[in-house]
Amino acid sequence: MGPLTRLPDWQPRLHAWLRAVNGRPIEPGRHDCCLFGAGAIEAQTGVDIAAPWRGRYTTMAGGRRVLRKSGHADHVALIVALLPEIHASAAREGDIALVETAGELAVGLNQGAAIYVLTETGRLSFAELTPATRVFKVG
Repeated sequence: MGPLTRLPDWQPRLHAWLRAVNGRPIEPGRHDCCLFGAGAIEAQTGVDIAAPWRGRYTTMAGGRRVLRKSGHADHVALIVALLPEIHASAAREGDIALVETAGELAVGLNQGAAIYVLTETGRLSFAELTPATRVFKVG
């Protein structure tokens, strides 16, 4: 996959997508933190980077197995393979961020000074963007 390019109308597309998914129940393989990040990328670029994995697992352990079979140790390795990592100070709205939650790295979406993350109920919440947060450039 080559570099991603944000569409000219990426901001309204991203905002509409965020409104549409806010509160959608977590469902591994259909709507989880990784697919939340992939959906945000698709809203901005028109490219579904998760197409090879979407719908192929029903548990988070199953998701990890599917990723390993495709050559990625985990969701972090997949993100590293697909997007360029940048310093948190260079993050802009719509970039992907990895946030530590309950001892694991969850995929979130930079919105400026904070990061959108999914809660267990599927509602959007905010996490703090810190210099220690790993951020990946979209387009």
